[in-house]
Amino acid sequence: MHTAFAQFTKEELTGKFNPESHKDFQRINVEYASHGNHFLRREVAEAFYRMAEAARKDGVKLIIVSSTRNYYRQKTIWENKYSNLSGTPFDRATRILQYSSMPGTSRHHWGTDFDLNSVDPEYFNTPTGQRVYTWLQNNAWKYGFFQPYSAVNQTRDSGYMEEKWHWSYKPLADLFLWAYRMMVSYEDITGFQGAEVAPIIKVIDSHVLSILPDFR
Repeated sequence: MHTAFAQFTKEELTGKFNPESHKDFQRINVEYASHGNHFLRREVAEAFYRMAEAARKDGVKLIIVSSTRNYYRQKTIWENKYSNLSGTPFDRATRILQYSSMPGTSRHHWGTDFDLNSVDPEYFNTPTGQRVYTWLQNNAWKYGFFQPYSAVNQTRDSGYMEEKWHWSYKPLADLFLWAYRMMVSYEDITGFQGAEVAPIIKVIDSHVLSILPDFR
């Protein structure tokens, strides 16, 4: 196994751990978060603080509204949506996968990704939301961050719908993505309602790996 991957366990890749007790994670200062229970990897948190302070100097407020979500939290989110939909398991899973990940497949498991300000697409059509997004487009890269889920088009032709709120710390997330490709299989995507369609949908290829080609 490549030495860069050896630092990650399959449990970290699929979210089966508790970020509150993991030595590489830290709680995000409530000044930068929607509540006091957000966690990120230390390197990611420090980079985010630098970015948030730079944004503040430009009159833009960046607030984390969702950060690390482990497998069990993602399972709750997934199954709440799944139980409120009708149709076949394939149909229900496909609808949820427009914006939400199957447990065990989310970038939020890694501690490298977070959602900013609002997960309502309409927020980014408001003057405030447009200003936030424009600032991020122009400046996030300076601090190591990129938007993994851009518009679905000929360049990125599968996966989640565009998420202007979702930002990822490239230096670590790239390593996690490669480790995921090497270490995780469909046998690991289990334990929740609708899990049986993961290999049918090919959710690893269609969603986990479906980011802009330059960032795969």
